[in-house]
Amino acid sequence: MVVGPARRDPGCMSEHTYEGPAVKRLERSRSDRMLAGVCGGLARYFDIAPAFYRVGFVVLTLLGGAGILIYFAAAVVMPAEGEEDSIAAAALRNRRERPWPLLGLALVTIAAAVLIAHGAFWPSGDAAWVFLLLAGAAILWITRRVERRAAAPAAAPTALAKEDSRRVGRLFKWLAITFAILVVLVLIALASLAAAFHVHLGNGVGDRRYAVTSTTDLRPDYDLGIGNLRLDLSRLNVPPGETSVKARVDVGKLYVIVPAGVALRVHAHTQAGKVELLGQEMNGTSVDRTLEEKGKRVLVLDAHVGAGDLQVLRAVR
Repeated sequence: MVVGPARRDPGCMSEHTYEGPAVKRLERSRSDRMLAGVCGGLARYFDIAPAFYRVGFVVLTLLGGAGILIYFAAAVVMPAEGEEDSIAAAALRNRRERPWPLLGLALVTIAAAVLIAHGAFWPSGDAAWVFLLLAGAAILWITRRVERRAAAPAAAPTALAKEDSRRVGRLFKWLAITFAILVVLVLIALASLAAAFHVHLGNGVGDRRYAVTSTTDLRPDYDLGIGNLRLDLSRLNVPPGETSVKARVDVGKLYVIVPAGVALRVHAHTQAGKVELLGQEMNGTSVDRTLEEKGKRVLVLDAHVGAGDLQVLRAVR
């Protein structure tokens, strides 16, 4: 009788399954958050305290404003904890059924690209791009809230699209009202300014420069509504007797250079601003300065500025 090898009881067999390390997913935190949860998500992914990232974003913001754009970009491309798609991915995936999130993302992208191209993150004279950034962010935030509220899977995409349209419509309505109010306030301010300082826009707006060398080319009056007026009389050949000229700027700066070796009779006046007459300055409201010199050749100058600076200098021989 041949006895074969004993069979092992399958119940005694032990199986060991190897599970690899869990794959981390970079996502915005819901529990550790102060704004959008970006710092909390970065801290969980890299095992570094979130305070490190918060301080970094604050420092970048203070150094030039880059921290705001970087944080906002991270909030757009990082999905929230427990969600499959990020704001940007969801906007691109549902661009046909719900175009509003894609519009908000496009506005934010354009604003960020222009600010970066200017080389300065704090806008200077480019407030329009700030409004684009805020409008895009508001659209993304509103449409995201609508999507989260529609938790029922049976909700039709058209219903979401209608809800988005209503909310974005209300947003643009308030933006239009705010813009209209700002325009009205600016117009009121301009009207008040024009009334207070007797601004004549018909005299022109901008910068003007005149260099006169002969009395035949000298006008009796030089007027400007708003801007800077430079009247260079340093090479003017003043004949014996009196030569008169008037210069006026309603709002802005008036800069007059008078010739050397010629007696002056100057009346300089500004309603609000600064008057500098041959190196002597005076600031305030209703500033009135006069100068009278005697000589065979006299240049009579009547200079007036409504609001701004008035400067009269003598040319150096």
